[in-house]
Amino acid sequence: MDSVLASDGDLYLRRTVQTAVKILVVGHFAVGKTTFVGSLSEIRPLRTEETMTQAGALVDDLAGIDGKTTTTVAMDFGRLTLSDSLVLYLFGAPGQQRFTRLWQDMTQGALGALVLADTRRLEQSFDVMGLLEEQGLPYAVAVNHFDGAPAHPEEEIREALDLLPETPLITCDARDRISSTHALITLVEYLQNRTVQEHV
Repeated sequence: MDSVLASDGDLYLRRTVQTAVKILVVGHFAVGKTTFVGSLSEIRPLRTEETMTQAGALVDDLAGIDGKTTTTVAMDFGRLTLSDSLVLYLFGAPGQQRFTRLWQDMTQGALGALVLADTRRLEQSFDVMGLLEEQGLPYAVAVNHFDGAPAHPEEEIREALDLLPETPLITCDARDRISSTHALITLVEYLQNRTVQEHV
């Protein structure tokens, strides 16, 4: 599933594209969603980041987060062509709870979601996964690598997140295109297998 990158001047879909798939990139506040979408998008990604203010300090928990100065206030959007006939649209959702209604709207028409998680704040992933489960949206989990974050065996992370055995769990570095691609492929393969099983 190698990505077929568009050229600098090719902002429009190829005429051969027959299938477009909507994928959500979700996770708690400051987990790397904007970075993830930006590392993968073949077009200049749409970002709705704004500078954080003192007023936001009352609602956005910055404990353990160094250097965070902006936050997504609507969504991130990117595009990734997987083949001549298949394109993925990536929608990054804001991580704060006050955007729950927006999340629910964004799930409409989505095939699945990639949940980014941080080992320093795994407990903050529960609300995110709960919202996806309420909407009936299948997901995979990618533990985003942060410098200095504790590393745990996959079994411990899976148990801590209370993941079902079939829910994919992978590690990635949202800053790295290849690593992000592997995480996205894991989700897409999971969604494809689910679709096949549902039609057997």
